[in-house]
Amino acid sequence: MNSLLLRSAYENGVGHFIFPSCTVMYQSSESALAESDFDADQELVSKYFGVGNTKVYLEKMCEFYSRLGKAKHTVIRHSNVYGPYDKYDYEKSHVFGATVRKVMDATDTVTMWGTGEERRDLIHVHDLVRFVEAAILNQKSDYGLYNVGVGKAVSVRELVEKIVEASGKNLDIVNDLSKPTIKTSLFLDIAKAKEELGWAPTIDLEQGIEMTLDWYRENIT
Repeated sequence: MNSLLLRSAYENGVGHFIFPSCTVMYQSSESALAESDFDADQELVSKYFGVGNTKVYLEKMCEFYSRLGKAKHTVIRHSNVYGPYDKYDYEKSHVFGATVRKVMDATDTVTMWGTGEERRDLIHVHDLVRFVEAAILNQKSDYGLYNVGVGKAVSVRELVEKIVEASGKNLDIVNDLSKPTIKTSLFLDIAKAKEELGWAPTIDLEQGIEMTLDWYRENIT
């Protein structure tokens, strides 16, 4: 689908193509990862082999079309996105949306998958939209690849605790150890986006959780 979109954009003279990639090609790290830290010679995490290599392929396709000189292309290696209009059902939601749903439905306990040791970088959707605007207005090069996150890692356990606290509920957190734990740490060095596009995140996690819960209460029954 994405290759067809890129081809059609080229044929129809689209001036700027924005491709939301992801960060699954990165290895686990205890320090912030820059765009240049991706090493194509390293095996990807086995769970992400398919999607990770597909994303890298499409990033290179964006670079290929940018070299034809008709349009700018921006690749966004964004961290975990959360906020209004996320998926909040148990079947399709990711960790943030699923946790919000569990907490808002709970009366005494909330169940967390695994040990909660995984550490992730989470960015509010508002800041992601602001990045897209900054890329459209400020990108000078024909091809730009940027990390987009907050540059900090939070464990799943800490995330659940923060959402419970913000909800105002008195809930016990219970681990479901039958579910998998992928003991990885991933957060992003966002210096390139700051330097080249003048972009930086403005919403910290605590504020973002409060904003999201306010929206959830108003819109989700």
